[in-house]
Amino acid sequence: MGLLQFIKSIEPDKKKSPFLHTAYDAFFTFAFTPDTVTKGGVHIRDGMDLKRLMFHVVMALQLCYIFGTYNIGHQHFIAQGEYLGFMDGFHLKLAHGLIKMLPIFIVSNVVGLGIEFISAARKGHAVEEGYLVTGALIPLIMPPDIPLWILAVSIAFAVIIGKEAFGGTGMNIWNIALLSRVFIFFAYPTTISGDQVWVSGFDSLAPGTVADYGWWHTGFFNSIFSSMGLPLFDSAASVVDGYSGATPLTLAYQGGWEQVTSHFSESQMLWGAIPGSIGETSKVLIIIGALFLIVTKVASYRIMFGMILGAIGGTLILNAWGATPFMEVTWYQHFLMGSFLFAMAFMATDPVTASGTNKGKWIYGALIGFIGIIVRVINPAYPEGWMLAILFVNTFSPLIDHFVLEANIKKRLKSA
Repeated sequence: MGLLQFIKSIEPDKKKSPFLHTAYDAFFTFAFTPDTVTKGGVHIRDGMDLKRLMFHVVMALQLCYIFGTYNIGHQHFIAQGEYLGFMDGFHLKLAHGLIKMLPIFIVSNVVGLGIEFISAARKGHAVEEGYLVTGALIPLIMPPDIPLWILAVSIAFAVIIGKEAFGGTGMNIWNIALLSRVFIFFAYPTTISGDQVWVSGFDSLAPGTVADYGWWHTGFFNSIFSSMGLPLFDSAASVVDGYSGATPLTLAYQGGWEQVTSHFSESQMLWGAIPGSIGETSKVLIIIGALFLIVTKVASYRIMFGMILGAIGGTLILNAWGATPFMEVTWYQHFLMGSFLFAMAFMATDPVTASGTNKGKWIYGALIGFIGIIVRVINPAYPEGWMLAILFVNTFSPLIDHFVLEANIKKRLKSA
């Protein structure tokens, strides 16, 4: 008996065990392309289905996951004044990053997929594939020390209220990953904003604060490293004098680009060795992921380039105004800071919540870029703008497509 036949033979009964059947169907369709196709010579036959489309996005995120996990540890040891070189203390930085990243990833997928499975079983249909990407995106847009119970509540809110209430995958009007983040931002703002949250492993970043190591640090990993003769996690390590944990955006708001470059080099910001959300810091790796999505035609280049043009336009207006040092920051300097590129590549291009027409995608992307820059620079309480800009323009994406279609209809009627 072949593997496919064996998997089919253990299929649970749909009526007797709806939840088990839903779980079985989800994994079966993920592992095997359905063996049924349309009949006739006029139909397009393609091996790509929604699960595989989502899988391409997950693959594009993997470099951000690898780097983000390591950078969690790197920023932790920078705060202690130890292993200042990026590759110094490699084993300790990677271990600390894994200790922080894995629980976030597990909670994101267990809570979100659990709700999806229960909802699908209640409806009596297969598990919808949309959460494959959402579950991969949410950990990357969170700070490394996010309380797991807050993360779980935010995911439940986003999936139930933002998705299932609208009918499930393909019906939501807002990006689910961003909806989870915006819930935390308004309900528990101190856990996702400010300078303290982007560096993990400390109760605060005040000088002398001792590292908050648990059993995984001093028990599990220290026993392994000790047997290998490697340096260990030091329970007495503390935050050094003069360390703040401020991100480039915070510094730019305080004193413009000169203030930013007094703390971070352009190379650091480009490659990502800076504090920030887990997956947003490495601009090079994000660009590689974006190019992968464009080449595979999974994401729209129109939205990405529209967003770039909108951001450049907004920046040039602010440069001309020049009322504050932050307004004088140039457009390419803006691209080195914060989450612009990550939002452009993986958030704005969500095919469900974005505009569907080609011209609408340019308009949609340009509006996000323009509004996001305005929010980033002018709003003193929130020196970043892409989360709010994307959710705002998500709301109007059907209206954008409506006007594009109406304009096309009028144009064709005139030539008819």
